[in-house]
Amino acid sequence: MNKVFKNYLYNLSYQLLIIILPLITTPYVSRVLGAKGVGTFGYTNSIVQYFILFGAIGLNLYGQREIAYHQQNKEEYSQLFWELFLVRLCTMTISLCLFFCMSSAYTKYTYILYIQMIDIIASMIDVSWFYQGIEDFKKIVIRNFFVKLVGVILIFVFIKNSDDLFLYTFLHSLTLFLGNISMWVYLPKILKKVNFRTLRLKNHLKSSFILFIPQIAISLYTMLDKTMIGLLTNNEYEVGFYEQAQKIVKIALTLITSLGTVMMPRVANIYAQHNDNQVREYMNYAFRFVFILGIPIMFGIMGITEHLVPWFFGAGYEKVKLNMIIISPIILFIGLSNVMGMQYLLPTARQRQYTISVIMGSVCNFVLNLLLIPFFLSYGAAVATVCAECMVTLVQFFFIRKEFNIKNILKQSIKYFIFSLIMFGGIVFVGEVLTSGILCTMIQILVGVIIYIALLFITKDQFIHQVIINRKKGENYE
Repeated sequence: MNKVFKNYLYNLSYQLLIIILPLITTPYVSRVLGAKGVGTFGYTNSIVQYFILFGAIGLNLYGQREIAYHQQNKEEYSQLFWELFLVRLCTMTISLCLFFCMSSAYTKYTYILYIQMIDIIASMIDVSWFYQGIEDFKKIVIRNFFVKLVGVILIFVFIKNSDDLFLYTFLHSLTLFLGNISMWVYLPKILKKVNFRTLRLKNHLKSSFILFIPQIAISLYTMLDKTMIGLLTNNEYEVGFYEQAQKIVKIALTLITSLGTVMMPRVANIYAQHNDNQVREYMNYAFRFVFILGIPIMFGIMGITEHLVPWFFGAGYEKVKLNMIIISPIILFIGLSNVMGMQYLLPTARQRQYTISVIMGSVCNFVLNLLLIPFFLSYGAAVATVCAECMVTLVQFFFIRKEFNIKNILKQSIKYFIFSLIMFGGIVFVGEVLTSGILCTMIQILVGVIIYIALLFITKDQFIHQVIINRKKGENYE
C-alpha cells in the first residue's frame, strides 16, 4: 500500500499541477478576457477535445492497462510502448488532418481553431500513459512542473486585454506541447531497443477500440455540455459561466480521481497475478477514501461559493455561484464511479459493463441537455451533468453487486454525511459573520477543515487509524 500511497501523492501533484497553475491565472484572465472571451476559448477547446478523443481511440486507458500487465518484463513493455505509440501517431495524424479541414470551414472561429491544432500535436506525442502503466509518477510530475510554471508566468506577462485571446490560446497550447514532449527525455533509459520489424500494430486496434467506445460516451457528458450550450443558446457568456464553475469543482474532484489513475495499473497487475482477495481489499479502501474526502469537499464547495465567486472571478460572474452549487454533487458520484469503473471493471477486463454504464449516462446527459439548456441555459447543463453522473454510478453499483456488499459500502457514508453537514453549518456561520473577500473564504476553509478533522479524530475513525496512524508506525500494506 505504501507504493500506492506514494504514487497517489505524485499523481495528485501532477493532476493538481495541470489544473491549479491555470487556475492561478483564472482571476486575472476572467477579468482581462471577460466572460465572452473565456466562453469562446471554452467552446472552441471543447471541439478540439473531440478530435483528440477520436485520434486517441482509447489508447490512453488501453496502453496504461497493457503496460501494467507486463511491467515486470522490460522487453515486453518496451515492444508494447512502440507498438502503441506508432498506432497513436497514425490515428492522431488522421484526426489532425480532419480537424484542419473542419477549422477551415468554421469561419467564425477559424483562426483560434488553427492555433489549437497544437493541442492535437501535443496529444500525439503524449506518453504519460506509459509512465502510469509502469507506476512511475514521479518523472511525470518533476518534468512538467517547470514547463507549466513558465506557462503561467507568460500569461501574466503577455495577456493584457480582451484582444489577446489568440495569444492566450497559443500560450495555453504551447505549454501543453512542451510539457508532453519533455516526458520523452527519460525514455531512452527506461526502454530497451526493439526490432521495429517485429512490431505488431494491428493487434492493438480492436482492443483499444473497445475502450474507445466508452470514452466517446464519457465525452458526451464531460465536453458536450459546453458545446451544446454554445450551439443551443449562441451565447458565449453562458459557456463562460459553466466553464468557470466546472474549473473549481474539477480541481476539488482531482483529489478523488487521482487515486483511480494510480490504482488502475496496481489492480491490473494484481489481477494478472490472480490475487482476487487483495483486489477486493484495495477496493474497500478506495470506497472509504471517496466517502471521507468526497462528501466534505462537496459540502465545502456549497458553503464557500457565495463569497468565493465575487473576489475570485470578478464582476459579471454571478451565475457561476448557482452553477457551482448544482454541479458539486458530481464530486461524490464521479468518485464512486471512478472506483468501480477505472479501478475495478477496466483492470479486471470487464469493459462491456463499463461501456454500458457510461453509454447510459451519456444518453441521459444528451437528452436532458436538449430539454433543459434552451430554458435554463448553463443551469440546465449543470443539472444534466449531475443526473448523468448519478446514472453511471447507479448502473455500476448494479454490476458489482455480487462481488461487493453495496449496502455495507453505502452505510459507511452516513457518518461522513453527518460530519460534513456539521462542517457546512460552521462554514455558513463564518460567512454570515465576516464580510466578503479572500480572507473570509480562507477562514471558511480553515474552519471547515478543523471541524471535520476534529470530528474524525474524536470518533476515532477507522480509516484514519488504519492508513495514517499505522503509516507513522511504519506498517506496510503491500
